[in-house]
Amino acid sequence: VGLLILAPLFAIFAFATCGTYSGEFRLSVECVNRSESDLNIEVEFGYPFRLHQVYFDVPACKGTKVEKVFLIGDYSSSAEFFVTIAVFAFLYSLAATVVYLFMENKYRENNKGPMIDFVVTAVFAFMWLVSSCAWAKGLSDVKLATDPNNVIEGLDVCKKEGNTCKELKDPVISGLNTSVVRAIAKTLLEKERLIYHLRCIF
Repeated sequence: VGLLILAPLFAIFAFATCGTYSGEFRLSVECVNRSESDLNIEVEFGYPFRLHQVYFDVPACKGTKVEKVFLIGDYSSSAEFFVTIAVFAFLYSLAATVVYLFMENKYRENNKGPMIDFVVTAVFAFMWLVSSCAWAKGLSDVKLATDPNNVIEGLDVCKKEGNTCKELKDPVISGLNTSVVRAIAKTLLEKERLIYHLRCIF
């Protein structure tokens, strides 16, 4: 029963850490003519990770001219899929936990309740696994796309002799890593719930 109570908690932590994420990284562009430099360029991004819509200005090192640069990639599909499954799983887990704790006798009156619960839980377990794998891949791509060193490699101004580009700050991704870990833990909890339902049925 303890594991059943943990199920909605893992679900809410998983979608909260992903769905509310906001991060930033910083870099500098130092031109041959120091007066044209920008030594503190901040780039902010967040859920749902449509990075191709995120842009920032960098000096062109040609007087006051600046260039608008966009990040690469759209990872909203995997992120939104993950959060959607997490929200519905949380709601169902919460409702199921209330039934387990306060209506267990009625729940066990016949096999219809446990059977329906078993099927729904099996579907959610599968969807959790799929969405977690999709988001894990999406997160890996987000990390690459928001790595300041990778961004710098794509800047034309940084390829010109005499200009110096440096990473100042990496984005803090630990919360997003945690969302994947909690999703995997939630998948394991769904397996425990399936075992519980089988015991109720048989």
